[in-house]
Amino acid sequence: MSVAKEQFSPPKKQPYQAALPLRFGEGRGHAPPVPARILNEFVYCPRLAYLEWVQKEWADSSDTVEGKRTHRRVDQQSGQLPDPFEEVEDIKIARSVELSSRKLNLVAKIDLVESKAGIAVPIDYKRGKRPHTAKNAYDPERVQLCAQGLLLEEHGYTCTEGVLYFAASKERVKVPFDHELRALTLDSLARLQSVVDGGRIPPPLEKSPKCPRCSLVGICLPDEINLLQAMYTEVRPISVRRTHAMPVYVQENRAKVAISGERLVISVGDEKQAEARLGETSQLVVMGNTYVTTPTIHELMRRDIPITWMSYGGWFLGHTVGAGHANVELRTAQYRASFDDRKCLNIARGLVQSKIRNCRVLLRRNWQTQPDDQDKADVLLDLKRLAERAGRTQEMETLLGIEGAAAAKYFQSFSNLLRPKDALGMNFDMLSRNRRPPTDPVNAMLSFGYAMLTRTFVTALSATGFDVYRGFYHQPRYGRPALALDLMEPFRPLIVDSTVMTVINTGTIKAADFVTAPTGVNLTASGRKRFIAAFERRLTQEATHPIFEYRIEYRRMLTSQSRLLGRYLLGEIPNYPNFITR
Repeated sequence: MSVAKEQFSPPKKQPYQAALPLRFGEGRGHAPPVPARILNEFVYCPRLAYLEWVQKEWADSSDTVEGKRTHRRVDQQSGQLPDPFEEVEDIKIARSVELSSRKLNLVAKIDLVESKAGIAVPIDYKRGKRPHTAKNAYDPERVQLCAQGLLLEEHGYTCTEGVLYFAASKERVKVPFDHELRALTLDSLARLQSVVDGGRIPPPLEKSPKCPRCSLVGICLPDEINLLQAMYTEVRPISVRRTHAMPVYVQENRAKVAISGERLVISVGDEKQAEARLGETSQLVVMGNTYVTTPTIHELMRRDIPITWMSYGGWFLGHTVGAGHANVELRTAQYRASFDDRKCLNIARGLVQSKIRNCRVLLRRNWQTQPDDQDKADVLLDLKRLAERAGRTQEMETLLGIEGAAAAKYFQSFSNLLRPKDALGMNFDMLSRNRRPPTDPVNAMLSFGYAMLTRTFVTALSATGFDVYRGFYHQPRYGRPALALDLMEPFRPLIVDSTVMTVINTGTIKAADFVTAPTGVNLTASGRKRFIAAFERRLTQEATHPIFEYRIEYRRMLTSQSRLLGRYLLGEIPNYPNFITR
């Protein structure tokens, strides 16, 4: 970590015995060597080390970006370490030195090494200022530096001390590799390996001041998990951050997407139509016949920016990503749970019940007739009863029937949420849900919106590490993203249905924005463009989380719910907490 760190106190143990040193590497030929940076994280926070090393999670923050900037020079490899037995008169300097040891099962990239006549001094660069503590440095940094010293000794050098260079205050702090620090380093390495071999993530810290500035706080969810485990009842809104990167949509026929410096350039023929900064792009959504250059695809892969491919009519086809998320633990837990009928039913009940309740809230809030309307009261009562039945059912087939009955009640009343014909110039009334193809404007927008929500959830789940094609409620057939369809159920009324209602009632979409053909009804290119803008605005709107009680964008909520599902499948929380609006 590059933020200011507290000292870590290891658990009480027997006094270190120099005659009986811990023996690393034996019997672990299959285990990859542990980076010294991960050892630093483990001493700082064991859970953080597990997330980064085992589950391969990472997220940048202002601190990590500043840390990379601090290392920009020393990360450029230059110079070579002389042979430890070579007699040299001058001090030799080598930058970005990579060393490993099978005996220690350890690897490190040392920022800078000063050596002379077999004596080596590792120098580790740190952003920020020197902390005013008794040892002028915190234990995580001291342990990381000592691990580098142990590696140098394994390669034949004499190494009795190292140096921490604090870039902000431009100070060098000498760290002697005494008996106490060596013992702490070896013990920390042994405990880290034990945690990794145990295959269970350490619990989150409790109300720790380390959490708010941690770059992985939105992935770790420390307060949220502790609350769901009933350890305490207050959640700090530390995982909520504003979204600055947004999707870039390209729907122009025969358009070309290329890269120029730090920008995506969209052109048609030889004429540039638009451009977008890569740093402000969360994904590229390509609709229809659009050409994306190979260098653009490569750069987007390197930056973990997915490309979503959709048909011109808005059907989701697939997405292009890099190597994908490396969290094998999560996918293993997902597959195991997907073959457990009881767990699948438990997840499915929560999803369907939450969907019905959210549909009921949308009707209750936006019904266009008077509050004492008997039809409204009857529909709301029926949906309430169906939601209660969904939470009690013991059969998946029964649950499917309950969802179908609730959907019929809901969509038969959907026209009551829309303004009358004379205000729009076109009748948007709808008696039932229909698709493939949709036969009226409302169903056309609902189908298009659900396809977009599916794409959004596919991206969120893939970034979290899930296999989107293995679900718990929807069957994994025909190559459909079953898990994305599962998790989007409670959000259908909140995001898509709400967007459709808004664009109709505000006049954003009009009769001229549709094309009617014998095969169905579709949005025109201009109508689709306005609908996409309304959909993205809805994702950016904030809502109060009913459990954690902080405000969060819907866009981030989708990712947060994906991560909470992972915590449930990995056994950290007793149930998956669905989002139910108030």
